[in-house]
Parts: sequence; structure tokens; C-alpha cells
Amino acid sequence: MRYAQGGGLTDERREFREGIRMMAAERFAVGEPRSAIAKELRVSVRSVQRWRRAWDRGGLRAVRSAGSASLPRLSEAQFAILETELAKGPVAHGWPDQRWTLARVKTVIGRRFHKSYTLQGVRKLLLRHGFSCQVPARRAVERDEEAICGWVKETWPQAEAPRRRSGHGSSSRTRPASR
Repeated sequence: MRYAQGGGLTDERREFREGIRMMAAERFAVGEPRSAIAKELRVSVRSVQRWRRAWDRGGLRAVRSAGSASLPRLSEAQFAILETELAKGPVAHGWPDQRWTLARVKTVIGRRFHKSYTLQGVRKLLLRHGFSCQVPARRAVERDEEAICGWVKETWPQAEAPRRRSGHGSSSRTRPASR
């Protein structure tokens, strides 16, 4: 199962979700309707239906969490080492500026731990450990608003290709069929 945050659930969150499934299983035993269980537990009826099918097949054991889908490639100790490497900054690792990118973090992981990650995997790893994308909090001091406005008004219209106007009958749907 994939999650919007990309990276699955933490152990605490998985235990919380399992608790909800266990409460639903208790209500299955009593015979409560699925819609009432879903409303009370604030989950979708479809999830309750899926849990009910599993409960019918194997009881409480079938409703329990199976744990993580796979073991993490980097252990907690290795991630702690990675954090110290990232704290040194990109310049310490040979890049010319102080900007971490997913590709650069991927390279550091490969060099340091001899593990291969995809860019999406690096993103998920960092999100799972509380890192986030950072956007500059303020504009550059050197920014010249007047020059930008002038460029947008004068240069950009010339650089942009003129849009083709569609006249009457120019669409293939309204054009008469050729005979």
C-alpha cells in the first residue's frame, strides 16, 4: 500500500491502525453493521469490508498488521551516520555550492554505504526521517523588481510564440468532410 507522504507508516502509526482494525474485529463478533463500524471508527466502508473478509477467513490473526513490506536498506545507525554526513554540507563532499539535491544525497549514500537508491527512494527515506523540501524564506537582496517588470512587459512577449487564433471552421470537428 502506498501513502501520500511516500514512505509508508512509522511503527507507532502502524500500531495505531492495527488498534482500529482490532476494534473493528470486536464489533464484527457482536454483529454490528459495517456502515456503523466505519462511521464510528472514522474509516471507509470499503476498508471495513476488506477487514471483515480477512476476519471471516482467519479471525483476529488475519486482521493484524503484517509489519513493514520490506526491511529498510539503511539501518538506524547508518542513517545517523548519513545525517552527520549531510550536516557537513555538499561542499565537504565535493560539490561547488551549498545545495543538497536528491541526486547528491543518493551519491553520498552510494559512496558511504555502497547501497543503491532511486531518487524516489531517497526522497522517501528522507521524508520518513523528518526531512522536508526547503524553499528560500526570503527573496535575494540583489533582486531588481523594476528590471523584472520591464523584462516581463517588453522581452517576454517577443520571446513567446504568437498563439494561433482559431477561426470559424478551423476545428476538425466543424470542418466539412472532404469528398
